[in-house]
Amino acid sequence: MTDLSPLAARLRALAPSCGPVRLIAVDGHAGSGKSTFAARLAAALGDAPVLHLDDLASHDACFAWTDRLREQVLEPLGRGVCARYAPYDWTARRFGAARTLRPAPVVLVEGVGAGRRAVRPLLARLLWMEMDAAESWARGRRRDGPTLTEFWDGWTAAEAEHFSADPSRPYADTLVRQLPVGYALLDGPAPAAGMNYSVTERERGAAPR
Repeated sequence: MTDLSPLAARLRALAPSCGPVRLIAVDGHAGSGKSTFAARLAAALGDAPVLHLDDLASHDACFAWTDRLREQVLEPLGRGVCARYAPYDWTARRFGAARTLRPAPVVLVEGVGAGRRAVRPLLARLLWMEMDAAESWARGRRRDGPTLTEFWDGWTAAEAEHFSADPSRPYADTLVRQLPVGYALLDGPAPAAGMNYSVTERERGAAPR
């Protein structure tokens, strides 16, 4: 399996950024592999909590979720208490029953826009999935199939508009590039010293989402 333990050790050694929590963002274009990478990193961190921003976004507000994130998640974590947020059901088109997110030493925030300017002051590290928009979106469309073509058409337009006004990549500490096996971790435009190295996986795995 992919060995992300060196990266996990570096993240654990960071100073807390949101109360007692080291808040780590995993950002990138839709379809670039954020959710799979975040899941593997969370496992390397000893099952660190992961907040998926798809749970805070909605059909009517693809990127207008900062108030919900601040009130339901960031403010409680900053006080060192459990956060409670209502995840959005993309099929039923409504918010569901509340979930709890504990203030662990490291908490991952995964999703498009996780490194936006409203969130960056509370981040201990910003990781960017290094795959361009066209390739990422093509992967996402293949993954989701033709029934979601209309959704993807609307999403890509909204994402392009968001990153045009509020880009994340220029502020990334680390660029995460998928290799045929594993990942390469490279210094980002806002580099964190000593993060350049590759991690490989010895067992076959599915392509990251």
